[in-house]
Order: sequence, then structure tokens, then C-alpha cells
Amino acid sequence: MSTEQQTEAPAEDDGGGVATGTDTLSVTDNRTGRTYELPIEDDTIKALDLRQIKVHEDDFGMMAFDPAFTNTASCRSSITYIDGEAGILEHRGIPIEQLCEHSTFLEVAYLLVFGELPTRPQLEAWVHDVTHHTFVHEDIKKFLSGFRYDAHPMGMLLASTGALSTFYPDSNQIQDPVERYLATIRLIAKMPTLAAFSYRHNMGLPYVYPDNDLTYPENFLSMMFKMTEAKYEPDPRLAKAIDVLFILHADH
Repeated sequence: MSTEQQTEAPAEDDGGGVATGTDTLSVTDNRTGRTYELPIEDDTIKALDLRQIKVHEDDFGMMAFDPAFTNTASCRSSITYIDGEAGILEHRGIPIEQLCEHSTFLEVAYLLVFGELPTRPQLEAWVHDVTHHTFVHEDIKKFLSGFRYDAHPMGMLLASTGALSTFYPDSNQIQDPVERYLATIRLIAKMPTLAAFSYRHNMGLPYVYPDNDLTYPENFLSMMFKMTEAKYEPDPRLAKAIDVLFILHADH
């Protein structure tokens, strides 16, 4: 497998949000009459800045209570921007509508990993690598067979994904760009296989191996729904719908 064409993702943008003298929030504690100036950066304040607000010096300090993080940002992301109320979703700054209409899921996956859409040679190498890592070790089938017939497919998918680490112990070398790339490829390639195997176990159906003549979404449909036909012919409308669904959830 060739990896020399791949590049590291560009460094994340720091947002450029350096607070000025006026980029502050004034908070007056009516218990003490004290006023605090909290720096504002990218329309946010740091939760730890609230800790300085105290009645007594030995108090723990003020905290923000926000069940389910409904108004709390846990990180700054250069990958995804989402505004549910406005109906906005962007991957790497590109509107989701544009990606769904003009790109495939594998192109979007490349975009998320490397920060830009692939060129044609990069896409061909990327698709080749993903396509040739879709098979899973035969022992994974034995592992899945240990679940109850009515086990929830999501639980099976979670367990089998974790089990992959035992087959690829070198994947923990995250500082090695080659191993990191391989781990990325394996996850993208094998996830549809594991999901389809989990579904068919739940349905009491034999597993269907990947068909590398098919596209990424077509292959998933084949592994899910192929029955007695010699060659599964996926409905292109379903394949497109699945591809769009994958794009919508690509950053999850």
C-alpha cells in the first residue's frame, strides 16, 4: 500500500480570537458588590474564569451548571461547524449541501482527515486503500457469534470495533504517521463490514463478505441485504441515499 502521497492534516486554526480591552464580560456579584471582567474569545468565556467569583476567599468558586452541555462548548473544532437552529452544517468550512450534491462519502472522509478535498490521484489512492481493507479477520466472526441472537446491533458494533485493536496492536503508535494512516483506513474500511455482520447476526442470516467491485455505499448495501442472488445489484437511489447519510454523519 502506498502512503507517500498522503500528508498530515494542517494545523488547526486558533480562531484568531485574541481578546482586546473591550472584549470582556462584566459580571457583578450582588452578594459582595464586586465586579469581575471575564475575557471574551470567539463569543465564549472560559468556565474556569468563573472560579474567581467567591464570597469568601476559601470558597471553591462559582461554577456553571449546564446539564447535557446545551450551551457549553467543550472544544474548538476546525472540522465541523453546526448551527442547528439556523440549519447550518459545514465540514471544514464547506456547506453540507454542497458536499452531499457534489462529493462522495470517501471524499468527505478525506476532507475531514486531511483538511482539504482530494485531487483525483489522491482520491484514487484513498479509495484503493479503503477498498482493500474492508475484510475483517475470521476470528471476528467467531467473536460475533458469541452474542445472543437478539443482541442489539449497536452493542455488537461497539464491541467488535474495540476488538479490532487486538488484531492491530501497532495501531497504538499514534505518533507514527504510517500507523496512524493505517488505523484511519482500517476503521473507515471495516466499519460497514462490522455493521453489516452485526445486523445479519441479529436477523439470523449468514454473513456476506465485502465485494470490492462495488462502491463504498453499494458494498454496504450488498453486505446488508444480499440473499441468494449470484451478484448483488444495488439500487443506485439507495446507494446515493446511504452515501448522503454517511456524509451527514461523517464527523461523528
